[in-house]
Amino acid sequence: MNLLKVLATVSSLTFVSRVLGFVRDAIIARVFGAGAMTDAFFVAFKLPNLLRRLFAEGAFSQAFVPILGEYKNQRGHAETRLLVDHVSAVLALALFAVSVIGVIAAPVLIYLTAPGFSADPAKNALAVDLLQVTFPYILFISLTAFAGGILNTYSRFSVPAFTPALLNLSFIGFALWGSPYFDPPVMALAWAVLAGGVLQLAFQVPFLVRLSLLPRFKLDLKDSGVWRVLRQMGPAVFGVSIGQLSLVINNIFASFLVTGSVSWLYYADRLMEFPLGLLGVALGTILLPSLSKHYASRSGDEYSRLLDWGLRITLLLAVPAAAALALLAVPLVTTLFQYGAFTAADTFATRDAVMAYSVGLVALILVKILAPAFYARQNIKTPVKIAIASLVTTQMLNLVLVWHLRHAGLALAISIGACVNAGLLYTLLRRARVYQPQPGWGVFTLKLGLAVYAMSTVLWVTAGDNAQWLTALGSERLLRLSAVIGAGAFAYFVSLFALGFRLRDFNYKVAE
Repeated sequence: MNLLKVLATVSSLTFVSRVLGFVRDAIIARVFGAGAMTDAFFVAFKLPNLLRRLFAEGAFSQAFVPILGEYKNQRGHAETRLLVDHVSAVLALALFAVSVIGVIAAPVLIYLTAPGFSADPAKNALAVDLLQVTFPYILFISLTAFAGGILNTYSRFSVPAFTPALLNLSFIGFALWGSPYFDPPVMALAWAVLAGGVLQLAFQVPFLVRLSLLPRFKLDLKDSGVWRVLRQMGPAVFGVSIGQLSLVINNIFASFLVTGSVSWLYYADRLMEFPLGLLGVALGTILLPSLSKHYASRSGDEYSRLLDWGLRITLLLAVPAAAALALLAVPLVTTLFQYGAFTAADTFATRDAVMAYSVGLVALILVKILAPAFYARQNIKTPVKIAIASLVTTQMLNLVLVWHLRHAGLALAISIGACVNAGLLYTLLRRARVYQPQPGWGVFTLKLGLAVYAMSTVLWVTAGDNAQWLTALGSERLLRLSAVIGAGAFAYFVSLFALGFRLRDFNYKVAE
């Protein structure tokens, strides 16, 4: 299996999902703008989304996938299927209980996560109603991620990569055609979340059937594999909670700022999530099973080489993405979001947050690569300790930056905290000699810097003045943005080629 080809496939499918996500957000921005209704919805959606990252893509995946890989490689299909049956039963039971509690406790949760809303009773009540509809999403999407973990372990990467597109299609359908039938109209978005969760889970079922691994939900608390997963989940939940707690605290800060602050951060976060998903999530997804396999077979050298490959690919793609995000903040925001109720003032406010996020984009992506190097070794405690240091750094910076930079200060604090996180992960991997850099990093870094400089120059010249983007028609913006991005990409890859980079140099093959 060629990991570069797998990465291209997963990133391509993720790209489809992310493009649909931008279409979704552009439609939401056009229909609902950036005001009290969207602030209420984004807060209501953020809570189950945070729990999704906690239960599904966060702690559970970190604990489950390495152990599932061990069963697959060493214990055979029968024992692997029993592990899937028993773990799925525990997970489903826990998620059902969490969903019920969340619906009942919605007023308290809104007060805790957006206390500033209490000054506006109508806005607060709307957020509560929206949360009660969206909260059960955690049940369906976590089971979807559980299914995705199984499929990824069996190298069926394309199915989980495409699955998120179904949520975006649900959003688009409900926003365009469902909103007139709801009162208030923004309630359509809440039902889109729930419907999207059901669709995503249903989509993966046939693929589990083909692997003969469709969960039978057999509860057996005596299974040693279940308890291994639960023991790993303990520190993993704590570690992921720290990262998500940082986002919740930022949301609390934003709820006290001017109306629209929550929405501006959301739209900026969506732009930042595009390269993060395409590169960080995709690479982390394909690296974790292979790293787990190398660790189980005690192939330390292969483990280190695979991690080195992942880091080079990350920098090769993430550094230009961060530079482009900063340089094209206004063109991107105007093209994607400035329609209807979304004003020029909203564009500049979102631009500020985008530029702040771009500072830490490379670090945010590197964390997605470096953390699996610990998870694959079933070492979750070390990333947890580092996450605590990152949280403390982020919140100290919040207290300083929010007073001067407002919502953009919150984004900048997250960026700096990510740099601390990535730096500590890298340092400890090197110190433990788990990772040994391969030769050629100095030349690689120099050539990469020259190519990024060439790309940035082209983007700066071709993007032009911000005022032109604010007044242009939507179709004109789209065509011009496509031309600017195309010119920048051409300059970057031609520079890489001229400096001696070849695609074949980044091929990396592992046994399935």
